[in-house]
Amino acid sequence: MKKLVIQGLLVIGSFFVLWYVTSLLDWMRIFRVEQVSQKAEDKLGELYWDFFSKTGKVITNDDVVIPLDSIMGRICTSNNIDRQSIQLHVLDTPEVNAFALPGRHIVVYSGLLLKVNDESQLAGVLAHELAHQEEGHIMKRLVKEVGISVLLSAAGSNNGQVIGETAKMLSSTAYDRSLEKKADILAVDYMVAADVNPIPFADFIGGLSTDANVSKYLSWISTHPGEEERMDYLKEYCKFKNVKTRQIVSIASWENMISMLHENKVADK
Repeated sequence: MKKLVIQGLLVIGSFFVLWYVTSLLDWMRIFRVEQVSQKAEDKLGELYWDFFSKTGKVITNDDVVIPLDSIMGRICTSNNIDRQSIQLHVLDTPEVNAFALPGRHIVVYSGLLLKVNDESQLAGVLAHELAHQEEGHIMKRLVKEVGISVLLSAAGSNNGQVIGETAKMLSSTAYDRSLEKKADILAVDYMVAADVNPIPFADFIGGLSTDANVSKYLSWISTHPGEEERMDYLKEYCKFKNVKTRQIVSIASWENMISMLHENKVADK
């Protein structure tokens, strides 16, 4: 009996010694989890963008790209976000859509550029997607829906089937209510810091509720919360913001971009 007690104490003692030793080790550093995770996300981003780049013509025309870059640049600079880390793409596709991908890719469809009324509304869309990027919502969503093992396998083996099956989820399905609202609110903060009026963005979201052709495509449009509800809480939040508006894109440049898109004159120069 005494022998069993001693053995039991030794087992318990060994457990606590092992626990203490392992608690001192920096497992994140030893296994380089953070680096591997970022590397996998970057690879997934490349795979997803490769998939979407084949669904429409990639627009690289300066008359379209430069205005978007200017707006994104103002938002990033004003909010201490590394603009060089954001990969902004424009696709010549009639769908009214914009969405974020892993690896800090943001995709904007020409249909959305033709839908917004001014640079403030476009800035709101870009800020919203940027907020999803900054808060890590894209990977959280993928892990939740697909599972980390499947994602790591896809990144490691260039599994086009997994990418194809999950791509539509990223481009046409809204995030859950809490993440969507967080991105909305953070987008307003980004815009205010960048001296962009956020009210037009709220109006843009509210106006989408009556357009069935938009709501079935746009990745951040959902009935939970509904567009009108989102417009209301955004406008309520904006009441407490002191906004100093500074124009980013000249009226001439904006009108030229829209005219070229309408006339489908976006071939490379």
